[in-house]
Amino acid sequence: MKALHMIAFIILVIGGLNWGLEVFGVGIGNYLPSGVATTIYALVGLSAIYEAVTHKKNCTACSGGGSSQGGQQMGGGQMGA
Repeated sequence: MKALHMIAFIILVIGGLNWGLEVFGVGIGNYLPSGVATTIYALVGLSAIYEAVTHKKNCTACSGGGSSQGGQQMGGGQMGA
């Protein structure tokens, strides 16, 4: 399931960047055939649904366990020692 989570996350990042490019009129959908662009948009939408449904299970900050790096960021590490 971690692999599916990573794939969905990468597709969401690509989709988000594409939306940002659309502001300037240079989104990926402008350069692809209609069927390919529709397929990509469908994959981005499905990835968003998957991440929304499974986010709490996959996110270490939301699962109640806290961040595994929290102690290091708050001075718990041995920086400079």
